[in-house]
Amino acid sequence: MEKARSESLLTSFIKYFYGNFVVLVLGLVQLPLTTRVLSTDEYGKTTMFITAVTVIYIFAILGLDQAYIRYFYKDGINRKTLFFQCLIPPFILIIILTGIYIIFSRPFNLFLFGESDLSIMIPVVGYTVISVFERFLFLNIRMEQNGVLYSNLNILTKALNISFIILLAYKLGSNFRVVMYAMTLSLGVVTLICAVRFLFINRKVKITPHEADGKSITITGSGKELLRYGIPFIPMLLMEWLLSSMDKWSIKIFNDFSETGIYGSAMQIMSIILTVKITFVAFWSPIAMEKYENASKEECQSFFADMFDKVQFLCIFAAFMLTVFRDVVVLILGRDYRDAVRIIPFLTLMPVLSILFEMTGQGVKFKGKIRYFNYASLAAITINLIGNTLLVPRYKGVGAALATAVTYVVYFAIGTYFSVKCYPVRYRLPRFAVSLALYAGYAVYATVSGSGIVCALIGTAVFAVCCLVNLDTLKDLLGYALKFAAGFGKKK
Repeated sequence: MEKARSESLLTSFIKYFYGNFVVLVLGLVQLPLTTRVLSTDEYGKTTMFITAVTVIYIFAILGLDQAYIRYFYKDGINRKTLFFQCLIPPFILIIILTGIYIIFSRPFNLFLFGESDLSIMIPVVGYTVISVFERFLFLNIRMEQNGVLYSNLNILTKALNISFIILLAYKLGSNFRVVMYAMTLSLGVVTLICAVRFLFINRKVKITPHEADGKSITITGSGKELLRYGIPFIPMLLMEWLLSSMDKWSIKIFNDFSETGIYGSAMQIMSIILTVKITFVAFWSPIAMEKYENASKEECQSFFADMFDKVQFLCIFAAFMLTVFRDVVVLILGRDYRDAVRIIPFLTLMPVLSILFEMTGQGVKFKGKIRYFNYASLAAITINLIGNTLLVPRYKGVGAALATAVTYVVYFAIGTYFSVKCYPVRYRLPRFAVSLALYAGYAVYATVSGSGIVCALIGTAVFAVCCLVNLDTLKDLLGYALKFAAGFGKKK
């Protein structure tokens, strides 16, 4: 039974991953295309665009995306009612926030981009408004656990993005507006498709109150119950935004747009692991919540511990491989971006620890004690601010990457401590700590030595030690892979 369940989960994950793998391949087409169209200065401005629209989105969403996840599988919930109760407040707020941005757009845009006009304002407003709808529509597909559709829509988004970049580059040339408009248009087209699908599928479903076990669990009007659950996520998400963007702000403040562009290109290379993160979050959130609601406590805790063992090993493997082969990966960026090779080793820890904290942090979400995330975030932000202030002026992008790595270690450690306190799970954290320490030691060497065959061989040798530390997990993963390959072969 347990083996069948694990194989079913693997199949489900592959449904999500195949689309993001294609997105990754398309991203490896888009990245060199973008870095060759845009100078490092212009590329740095696109990084500022992404960080700016993200903070507006965080405030607008009101944490109701998390409330949607939390209540989706509860008995008696009318999912169409829940969808609109979660969507309408953010939509109203995003209109207000974009209005404030429009009023003060000139000083904002001058600080972010060094220039200001209507052609900048339009994509900022368009992207933030569309992103609210996109969030809930894609979330609905995830909660339905429709991995095939989710994957296909991600492929379409990336394909449209590349197409718009090519078309706009002919007209605008080396200008950061190319990326801004391409992102906005591709997101808009796919969101429209999702909206039409949602309305068509739910056209016969009426918006009615929620009831379970003969008593009302109505969340009508102001949606107080949803807001009580969701609003505490705002500080957490804001702090996460600070964690993921303070490095870029520090480089911009202490250096220039060019250095920001080089660092931003290294972040794009992180898409190799971030693709797995996006896939895993889309796959894991509904699985974890459904397991918590329906399974026994013992079964749930055992399941989480076993999954963590496997995922942490795969994450460490991905980190080693990305660092070992970074010379090959950086070749796609172009000559002006080659300095990114020294930024990659430590920057890789950001997506790795983000993926793992998505697993170990579930206990806080289960119990709704979001303040614990805020404690972890506050400690991490303090470390990040100190690290960036001390390291970025002297070591530029490498300093920012090191500060970010230390920050995410602190965030993972404190957040996991509080999560296990809320919902005890026997994660084998000492084993993970050994693997993490081995990779960190190699990252130091790789950053200092630069690159080359010797560096790659040393990385391979250190990873072999990690395999010995995680030998039982490695055997399980190889067993699943062989069974999946055998089953795939039989189907053919």
